Amino acid sequence: MAKQAWTFMDGSWLEGNPGLLGPLSHAMWLSSIVFDGARAFEGVTPDLDLHCERVVRSARALGLEPMLSAGEIHGIAVDGVRRFAPGSALYIRPMFWAEHGFGVDPDPESTRFAFAIYESPLPQPGSGSACVVGRRRPSAETAPTLAKASCLYPQAALAIREAKARGFDNAVMLDPLGNVAEFANANLFLAKDGTVVTPVCNGTFLNGITRQRVIALLRADGVAVEERAVRPEELLDADEIFSSGNYANVLPVTRIDDRDLQPGPLYARARRLYWEYAHS
Repeated sequence: MAKQAWTFMDGSWLEGNPGLLGPLSHAMWLSSIVFDGARAFEGVTPDLDLHCERVVRSARALGLEPMLSAGEIHGIAVDGVRRFAPGSALYIRPMFWAEHGFGVDPDPESTRFAFAIYESPLPQPGSGSACVVGRRRPSAETAPTLAKASCLYPQAALAIREAKARGFDNAVMLDPLGNVAEFANANLFLAKDGTVVTPVCNGTFLNGITRQRVIALLRADGVAVEERAVRPEELLDADEIFSSGNYANVLPVTRIDDRDLQPGPLYARARRLYWEYAHS
């Protein structure tokens, strides 16, 4: 439960967790809803503008008609951050959804918007484990993978449940061809012989904003970064494995299947570079 939360809707700020959807809302029963997630911490909001832009793109990709621009959403976010104590660790979540539809087809003209912001501590680096599971990411022909759509997340939740039943914290999900896609809730990086490798974006998972930032920061710092197809067996031969995502930023993985790892220098470099960028 969030310690403190505010939701902006229809021009007003509402405290706590207000009810926004009814049983006849299209999004309630047919999942015509998209969202994005950004972070505020230590007085900074890294790449907040890019998250605001992406939620607008996601809405359009799902057939919705966003009535706010990315700049307007950014202004609401800045106002929301001011409602908390300076330096608070916050999760920032704009959302668009369809209120009505024609059967399964959402009515674009019924698109609604809400913006939630709430206290959420940043996960700290520590031990983190993952295993390859049977559930896979869908292809762009079988799901709206170009959107950060809520309907994509039950598959990830079931993958994590499978991993936890086997004693792991997270799941490595494959794409339909059997290549590594990402973790169930974050993008995946491995390091081998001084080179950082991350699965190439092939339409089965989002090209994460933090992922893009980490790649750019490492390359600018002289690190070779390859975006290519990654086979599951490469994870068992990697020198390092780490994740990137808007919720936890950059975190190490210390166990993959039955193999133990240590947080390595390239993970540490990626995290340091991201932290420096966020505070610049």
